[in-house]
Amino acid sequence: MKNVLNRFLHRFRTLPIRSRLAMLVAAAVAFGVAAVSVTCWFIVQGKLYDQADNDLKKAISMGGPDGVRNIDVVVANCTQTLQENTNNFGNTYSEVIKADGTICLFPNSVGTVKVTKADKDVIKNASTAKGISRNGVDSDGNAVRVLTLPLQARQPGVADAALLVAVPLKGTESTLNDLALILLLVSGVGVVGAGAAGLAVARAGLRPVDKLTEAVEHVARTEDLTIRIPVEEDSDDEVARLSRSFNSMTTSLANSRELQQQLIADAGHELRTPLTSLRTNVELLTRSEETGRPIPPADRKALLASVKAQMTELASLIGDLQELSRSEGQRGERVQVVSLQDTVESALRRARLRGPELTITADVQPWFVQSEPSALERAIVNILDNAVKFSPEGGTIEVQLTRGVLTVRDHGPGIPADELPHVFDRFWRSPSARALPGSGLGLSIVARTVEQAGGEVTLAHAPGGGTVATVRIPGTPTAPPESSAPQ
Repeated sequence: MKNVLNRFLHRFRTLPIRSRLAMLVAAAVAFGVAAVSVTCWFIVQGKLYDQADNDLKKAISMGGPDGVRNIDVVVANCTQTLQENTNNFGNTYSEVIKADGTICLFPNSVGTVKVTKADKDVIKNASTAKGISRNGVDSDGNAVRVLTLPLQARQPGVADAALLVAVPLKGTESTLNDLALILLLVSGVGVVGAGAAGLAVARAGLRPVDKLTEAVEHVARTEDLTIRIPVEEDSDDEVARLSRSFNSMTTSLANSRELQQQLIADAGHELRTPLTSLRTNVELLTRSEETGRPIPPADRKALLASVKAQMTELASLIGDLQELSRSEGQRGERVQVVSLQDTVESALRRARLRGPELTITADVQPWFVQSEPSALERAIVNILDNAVKFSPEGGTIEVQLTRGVLTVRDHGPGIPADELPHVFDRFWRSPSARALPGSGLGLSIVARTVEQAGGEVTLAHAPGGGTVATVRIPGTPTAPPESSAPQ
């Protein structure tokens, strides 16, 4: 039995959703209809039996006082032989049962009813029994409804006996059988109709899911992420939410692919220039060795310096690309409480080495944030590098950190207003800065790192000339107890 059930459940799970929904609806309706039908059948059965009991009591009432007065005569002239029915009780079985089991038939009885132990118990408890109603059979096996009453209360002169009257149940059983057949037919029609309605509703309800399936299959087959599923604006059911989620997912994937393709194209473009220059310099050095024509020492030194600079630029570009390609999960494993004050001071030391001719003033106060230490330091270094790169010789850079707000102000040429919206784009470089070293990824890394720490970064014109970079990162002025543990 268990194996059969398991096989059924397995096959049920392999059916299409619409078939399963139709079967579940049909099963639910079948259960409900069956419960109502059975309840209805038992209620009608009880009513019919009550009606039969009332008919029996009415027959006894119509038979007296002559019927009751003749009970002692029936007992005295006890006979088990059926006599001509005078229709005094209609089609009623009527007899007296003695304590020893002897049956005395009334002259008008239509037959003999088989006596049961329950009838004899009525005789034994005649002083307290009120009588019983039950289903029984007559001597020919026909179903009858029986009412047994003790005679001690009815006929003081007749003790240790009971009056048994019964009516045939042929009509009642016929009615119940007809009712059962009708209920069965109605239930069958209802279940079939419910199954058909469930299948229709499932098809209509799952039509958006079919569209979604077709869209997913289309994307898997063609990798076309521009496909969209139409959704009604005022619809907020589960299918509509699923469709909106799918549309959002494909939009995000399309944007991600576009950014990836743009990153690859931009990286290829940026790599082409240093690689071309590096190959040219290496070819000059190689040709000099192959031809035996030495390059003048000054020119050779310049070529080697150029090669070294191009290698450094390539290493920096590759490092920036690796930083941008890291996933959010890789970053989350290294996040911890970081002292922004210590990070800024470390970046300031590096900036002073790169711009020894500049004056860098700093006023930094304690501030602790949640971030990746190396990424945060790299972002601060990139900001200071930009300030060093664009500051005039002998210029001043002012750095201040107060309650989580870091400002870096230089006195360089500044950034044109039309270029400010693009400064954080990947590989974007101002036309005036294309001759300077750099990959165009520094500020993109800054923006990403600050956003991942829950902050924001902006660039703006500084009063009196130059540029001011502002970084805001949420945190606390004091280190929490778990500051040394990764978060």
